[in-house]
Amino acid sequence: MSAGSMTGPILVLGRNGQVGWELQRALGVLAPLVAVARAECDLADTEAVRRLVRQTAPRAIVNAAAYTAVDKAEAEPAAAHAINAGLPAVLAEEARALDAWLVHYSTDYVFKGDKPGAYAEDDPTDPQSVYGRSKLAGEQAARAWSRHLVLRTSWVFGAHGGNFLKTMLRLGRERSELKVVDDQHGAPTSAALIADVTAHALAAVLRGQGAAGVYHLASAGDTTWCGYARYVMEQALALGVPLACRPQAVHPIATSDYPLPAARPANSRLNTARLRATFGLHLPPWQEQVTRVLQTILKENHA
Repeated sequence: MSAGSMTGPILVLGRNGQVGWELQRALGVLAPLVAVARAECDLADTEAVRRLVRQTAPRAIVNAAAYTAVDKAEAEPAAAHAINAGLPAVLAEEARALDAWLVHYSTDYVFKGDKPGAYAEDDPTDPQSVYGRSKLAGEQAARAWSRHLVLRTSWVFGAHGGNFLKTMLRLGRERSELKVVDDQHGAPTSAALIADVTAHALAAVLRGQGAAGVYHLASAGDTTWCGYARYVMEQALALGVPLACRPQAVHPIATSDYPLPAARPANSRLNTARLRATFGLHLPPWQEQVTRVLQTILKENHA
């Protein structure tokens, strides 16, 4: 390993996103951080991105920036591809020139979502949406450089930023009944867990341990969006939140009852055995993280 990959700061892109916010906490113990928001660098501007990386000369680049407006992407494929595929391609080239590690996040949307069990890393990809196709292209671009960690995750939520948990909390206060999709399965995964696992895995590869590759990163267990919403209501009530909606008033509906522009995977379950074995990790159940994030939100009065 050359000296170039062991010195310098860690460059984080997308610092104001859910994962980027938590990465600043988790990665700070490994090296000095340079964390950049979209307002500070146009991530669709290839030359601006190259300048940023060259001026920073990082030992690792962690790309938490993404175009995540899944439905909007159907009408804006060029914008989605610029950030989700074009950006990681440039980062992989620059990482190669610096002999730096590249960490890039991907998604369950790269799969069709019709497998009976949890998806393994080597299962065939077959994205069904513009967003999914753009994220798959980004994965492939990141993997063009050997020193990569591509972390596929699902159903991301956190105390910072907008997400399903916060939406359910708000609607639970406003409405006495809710209808939520009950035929899509996955594991709600907290941005804090993603950041902590990233720090652990990146520290390992910088020490010459672990291995480059694609890994699935998700909480243990699984649920449906309806089950998730009911759990949010139960926990919020237990924490003393005045809700109009009781858990039993969250009613299950089919995906077909709530049509959206972009197709959603019916099965978003990810098999995390490779990640756990390679890096010696235990991944906590999704319920534990939902409760913790709810406690944080309520404590900070963000909800």
